[in-house]
Amino acid sequence: MNDCIFCKIINGEIPSYKVYEDDDVFAFMDISPVSAGHVLVIPKKHAQDIFEIDDESHGKVQKVVKKLAHKIVDKLGAKGVNIINNNKAEAGQTVFHYHVHIIPRYDENDKLELKFNPDSAVVIEEVFEKIK
Repeated sequence: MNDCIFCKIINGEIPSYKVYEDDDVFAFMDISPVSAGHVLVIPKKHAQDIFEIDDESHGKVQKVVKKLAHKIVDKLGAKGVNIINNNKAEAGQTVFHYHVHIIPRYDENDKLELKFNPDSAVVIEEVFEKIK
């Protein structure tokens, strides 16, 4: 895709801090990291989001995500990682080329905060019936 910033990174038109590349997958440092070592993993074949990516490309991306998550924990001393993928603008996606964030977590004071709603149990059964 001509105007896709991630396609331009893959093609070398925009510089990046590449941490991994093979025939199908490219990974690089996020330029607005949540924590030290925040990496983005993308398929070389353009797909906008989880709804467009083909199963083969998705599987290849996930294998690299797992490999790099191990490396981040081992080499950077992270205590864990968050693996995040936003799909569609309403879910926070800002670059419309499928990508997975690997965000190292060093302690509970890291910048990323995920909040879960304990009161959400009320709607679980209703939603369950719709998606099962």
